[in-house]
Amino acid sequence: MSGEPMNKAQATRVSFEFFPPKTPEMEETLWRSIRRLESLRPEFVSVTYGAGGSTRERTHATVKRIVQETALTPAAHLTCVGASREEVNEVIRSYWDAGVRHIVALRGDMPELGAPYHPHPQGYQSTPELIDGIRKIADFEVSVSAYPEGHPESASIDADIELLKRKVAAGATRAITQFAFDTECHARFLERVRRAGITVPIVPGIMPTTNFKGTRRMAERCGASIPKWLADYYIGLDDDLETRKLIAAYVAAEQVSRLRAYGFDRIHFYTLNQADLTFAICHVIGLRPEHAPVLAQ
Repeated sequence: MSGEPMNKAQATRVSFEFFPPKTPEMEETLWRSIRRLESLRPEFVSVTYGAGGSTRERTHATVKRIVQETALTPAAHLTCVGASREEVNEVIRSYWDAGVRHIVALRGDMPELGAPYHPHPQGYQSTPELIDGIRKIADFEVSVSAYPEGHPESASIDADIELLKRKVAAGATRAITQFAFDTECHARFLERVRRAGITVPIVPGIMPTTNFKGTRRMAERCGASIPKWLADYYIGLDDDLETRKLIAAYVAAEQVSRLRAYGFDRIHFYTLNQADLTFAICHVIGLRPEHAPVLAQ
């Protein structure tokens, strides 16, 4: 691993993504992870929103608890799918009333896995429309998605970049990328975005995970490629969790180091509600808690 970027640790800002828990046991795991990562003072933490708004109430409950019980800044995901404008506007107002000041605005996916996107007839038709609606209700910070390898439904990278320009014109202040393991892909995407005149921060998404089979499935759904060198690392390790943990930490820490060398000063971690890998990677790049962290169990 290159040591060159390590002196940039203090300039690197991180954010973490969680998903709302389905069971009491998952809720305990989530909150242990939140408490452990809180000590790293992230720029914000985001909470996902299920396909078709299926986790709406759990997302709202999670971000509200983050506001009430932690020093973290939560960002609530919000989609256009499965709800009228007035229903979405009610969610937006409820976030503001709960103290949330940051929304991750997304088109969203249909509840049926793999089904083509169909906007609600009385709903927001696109992410730029949703952003405009958010801005009319309150002065939220708005983050959006970006796709270094192209959105699976997009005609081209150029089309994706044009859509990103429309999102920024509507009021988006940051773009968080889909995870990609090809670091050079992030660098090429950033170059094309800047050439297009987009100046908002582009924040690479990192997926630190020990479940390689699960990661491959997610990558197939979202159009992310799996490099051969990465697949080779996990050959023969289906029953060796401890080695997979070491490899996952190494791969993600190396990727963060390379991204920082390319000039990225923000990193977004898709934590999958597991704190240890993300905490270890942040430690490697020089981020330290002010106080002793809460250990996950």
